[in-house]
Amino acid sequence: MLRDIIFPSDVELMVRTFYGRLLQHDEVKPVFEGIDVEQHMPHMIAFWEFVLLDKAGYTTNVFDKHVNLPLKSEHFTLWLETFENTVRSLFAGEKAEMAIQRAQSIGYSFQQKLKHMGRLQ
Repeated sequence: MLRDIIFPSDVELMVRTFYGRLLQHDEVKPVFEGIDVEQHMPHMIAFWEFVLLDKAGYTTNVFDKHVNLPLKSEHFTLWLETFENTVRSLFAGEKAEMAIQRAQSIGYSFQQKLKHMGRLQ
């Protein structure tokens, strides 16, 4: 039986597993070209700790970090599908569902902003 996301180590497992799976998709690899994912991993983990565990300290504007990436609509679909599958394969519970809902909200918000800016390919 799967347990919920409770500890920072759970968040780290979720984020590392997610990006490990996401970067296996050939459609997404070009988006991360030239980016040292491992160098950014602590920031991505801190973001999700802030979102899911109310851990203080994350103050970066996430959208600004993504605005210049060569993103396409299909990347968001793949990102969300991979995220949901990852979370559901590792965890079950209120925080796990919150992670999925927040990812959906973030994805929708990013797409709308990028479309409005004429930046979504």
